[in-house]
Amino acid sequence: MSAVSAGERLGRLLAIVPWIASRDGPYLSEVCARFDVTEKELIADLDLLFLCGVYPFTPDVLIDVDISGGRVWIRMADYFRRPLKLTSREALALAAVGRFYLRMPASEANGALASALAKLEVALGIPEGEVLDVDLDDTPAGTLETLRCATLEHRKLRLVYYSFGRDATTGRIVHPWRVLNLAGHWYLEAWCETAGAERMFRVDRMMEASVTSETFATSPASRANSAAAKTLYSASPSDATWVLDLEPRAHWVAEQYPNEGIEDIGAGVLRVSLKVGERAWIERLLLRGGDAIRVVSGDPGVRSEAARRLLGRYRH
Repeated sequence: MSAVSAGERLGRLLAIVPWIASRDGPYLSEVCARFDVTEKELIADLDLLFLCGVYPFTPDVLIDVDISGGRVWIRMADYFRRPLKLTSREALALAAVGRFYLRMPASEANGALASALAKLEVALGIPEGEVLDVDLDDTPAGTLETLRCATLEHRKLRLVYYSFGRDATTGRIVHPWRVLNLAGHWYLEAWCETAGAERMFRVDRMMEASVTSETFATSPASRANSAAAKTLYSASPSDATWVLDLEPRAHWVAEQYPNEGIEDIGAGVLRVSLKVGERAWIERLLLRGGDAIRVVSGDPGVRSEAARRLLGRYRH
């Protein structure tokens, strides 16, 4: 069986099932030709359908697949025959995700997705001429295309990158794994030769990005780690633990950054524990929060020292 990701396999199955269900027993060879899969791949996909249904997962709410004489029938449970009714919140979330994909460089501005979203927005009561806008990081499409091409072709990238945490600009060679959008920003997940470890690079902090002629081999382990990445920051054992008390106007710190625990100590104050890997990062956080953030455990002089250094630049 060809190596495909779980997402690609799911997308293929979502296309195959309604196509077969709408026909009276098409031949397996016909389905294989239509969706460019082997018979072995098709049967392996269809075997998954025996597990698909709704609670309590009795035979009457499961999908039924019958393969006989080189033909295949898919009979949907009654639950799947009813039109799906979305709540307004679900429909809005669906429209937002759709608009997200329309912002991708390879999307067709007037394609099927755009047409479906226009109908959905009418059903949501969005006035004609107005659209749901999904605000993603303002990154040049050319940069994203460069990163995606390097990822697909397994070519190393040469970056000039500004590290926000260390407040430094460095040049480095990376092995790009994938491009993704998290919390409204574009990131490149890659192996960094300089750090000798996996890193997440924010695309808008790339001052230069160029594809080299040198290729790299992606090991199965690195692919597994890449697919499992869900956070932008993973603490290392050497990172210091800071404990901060947050006034209500600084609660965004607990919501925005990974933490080791949050405690409500009363009077609207949250006590949060954070792992800190770089001094420049905690300096910025404390300066931004001002007197709404109190240092309980950590170096209390960091904020005043950073403030003096910043004021010194203005005086100069």
